[in-house]
Amino acid sequence: MTQLVWFRNDLRVADNPALTAACQTREPVTACYIVTPGQWQTHDWSPARVKFVIDHANALARELAALGIPMVFLDADDFTQSQDALLNVCREHRITHIHFNEEYGINERRRDKSLKQKADGLGVTICKYRDQTVAPVGEILTQQNEPYSVFTPFSRRWQSWIDETAPTAFPSPSACGDAIRPSQIDAIPAPFREAPPALVETGENAAHDQLERFLETRAGAYKEQRDFPAVDGTSQLSPYLANGVLSGRQCLLAAREVQGRGGNQEGLITWINEIAWRDFYIHILYHYPRVSMHRAFKPETEALEWNPPGDHFDAWKEGRTGVPVVDAAMRQLNATGWMHNRLRMITAMFLTKNLFIDWRLGEAYFMSKLVDGFLASNNGGWQWSASTGTDAAPYFRVFNPVTQSERFDPSGEFIRRWVPELSKLDAKRIHDPGAKGGVIPKGYPRPIVDLKESRKEAIARFQALKD
Repeated sequence: MTQLVWFRNDLRVADNPALTAACQTREPVTACYIVTPGQWQTHDWSPARVKFVIDHANALARELAALGIPMVFLDADDFTQSQDALLNVCREHRITHIHFNEEYGINERRRDKSLKQKADGLGVTICKYRDQTVAPVGEILTQQNEPYSVFTPFSRRWQSWIDETAPTAFPSPSACGDAIRPSQIDAIPAPFREAPPALVETGENAAHDQLERFLETRAGAYKEQRDFPAVDGTSQLSPYLANGVLSGRQCLLAAREVQGRGGNQEGLITWINEIAWRDFYIHILYHYPRVSMHRAFKPETEALEWNPPGDHFDAWKEGRTGVPVVDAAMRQLNATGWMHNRLRMITAMFLTKNLFIDWRLGEAYFMSKLVDGFLASNNGGWQWSASTGTDAAPYFRVFNPVTQSERFDPSGEFIRRWVPELSKLDAKRIHDPGAKGGVIPKGYPRPIVDLKESRKEAIARFQALKD
C-alpha cells in the first residue's frame, strides 16, 4: 500500500499539510507533479512563471529524493488528462490514498471533484487539506455566518482568529528511506520558452533566506518605503508565495517571531496586513466563484460598456502611452516578469479609468507576464482598481498617474531606468514632459489620452450606471 502526494500550488517540503499527513501514515510515499501546458495557456500563465515552477518542481524532486521519496513527473495537456494520468499512476503503484492541498479556482475545484468521483470507483481515497491561507477558508465569517466582502472587518476577525488559534507550521517529514536519484523535468514546454532572467534564486532554502533577510534588514522601514518603486523596500517574496514555495503561515510566523524580539512594530504590522490581504482575496475566490469565471464581483458593473481595446490597449501593453510612470511600469513588467505593487495599481487604474478598457483584458495580460501571477490576488487587485470588486476603490477615486509619479518617484529615478528617452529631463519635467508647452524628447510619444477629461468621462459612466 502506497500513499501518493500530488503537488500543485505547494512546491515545498516544509509546512506542507498533505506531505506531512502522507508521511505520518508510516507507509511508502510517492510524490507526483503534473505538467499541463494546455491548461497553463488557458489560465494565461507566463513563461516566467512556467520556468519558475519547473525549476522549483525539479528542486523539490531533489529534496524529496534525499528523504527517500520518489517524484513522478507526468505529462498531461489539461486538467481532464491530468486526472487520467494520476489514476494510471495509482494503478501502477498500488496507490491507496491521494493527498493534496486544495486550490480554489473554479476549474481546479471542478477537476478535484471529478477526480474524487473517478478515484472512488477505483477504491482510492482522496485526502485533501486546506493550506493556501493562514486561516483556513470558511473559518473567517461574520456573526451571521456569512463571508466577509470588505477587507477591514475581515482583517480584524482574521487577526483575532490568529491570536485565539496560534497557528503553527506543519512538521517537516523525516526520511522515509534511503536517498534515491531524483527524476527531473528536462524541457520547458514550447509555448513558454521565452522567459526573462530569473527574478529570485531557486529553492526552498533560497526562499527562507530571502524571507529572513527582508525581516531583519528591510521590514522595519516597510511602511515608509513600500510604495517607492526605485527603492528596494518590498520583500520580493511574491513568486515564492504565488507558487507555494513559501506559505503564508511561514511568513506570518517568521514576522511574529521578529515582532517578539522587538522589531519595528509599524513596519511588521503593515507587512502582516499584506498577508491578511492575500488571505482575503483567496477567501473571496472560495466563497464567490464567479470572480474566477471572468465576472465582476459587483454584478451591476457588468453593464458597463467598455471602450474597444484597439491601439490604446497595444500602447498600454508596450509602454508607449506617453504617461512616463505607466510606460516605465509596463516596460518593467515586460522585461522582468514583475511589477512593483504601487505601479500595478497605477497602471490598472489608468487602463480601466483613463482608457476605459475592460479590466479583464488587463488582468489576463498581467497573468501572461507575471512570474508571481496568482489568480486570487491578481483578480482582486484588478477589480479593486476597476471599481468592480470587493472593497473596491470608489468609482470617483481615480489615480492621477502624474501626481502618483511625483509622489512615489520624486527624483524620477525609476522612470529614467525604464524610459531612457526621458533620462535627461530634470526631476520636475520627467513626470509630465509636455506640461505647460514643454518639448517632449524625440522618440517619446505624446499622451494618448487627456487625463482630466478621461477621468470625468469614467466617473460619468459609473454615475450613469448608478442612476
